[in-house]
Amino acid sequence: MTDTIDITLEDGETGGRYVHRGADGKGPEAEMTFSKAGAKMLIIDHTEVPAAYKGQGVGLALVERAIADARANGKTILPLCPFAAAMFRKHPEWADVLDPQARPKR
Repeated sequence: MTDTIDITLEDGETGGRYVHRGADGKGPEAEMTFSKAGAKMLIIDHTEVPAAYKGQGVGLALVERAIADARANGKTILPLCPFAAAMFRKHPEWADVLDPQARPKR
């Protein structure tokens, strides 16, 4: 896990976002937004990482934070965002939080 990248959760009633603002808490924001589907599912719908953070693992850190929070709270994730979906495909160890709707059909 990318522990050195500070990620903040901004949680609302129907959705929220995970945000990275840089080492000093200022500068451009990287974000991953989500919607809530009931009490037990998050739908990741968008990830945006400014060029200033490219190649530093910020996008991965945003997804990893959502994974950790989902595990801690007994939730599943439906990754509709292409970046988040690609990260789930690269990390089969996250299958425990992948919503059944997102799993490949057999």
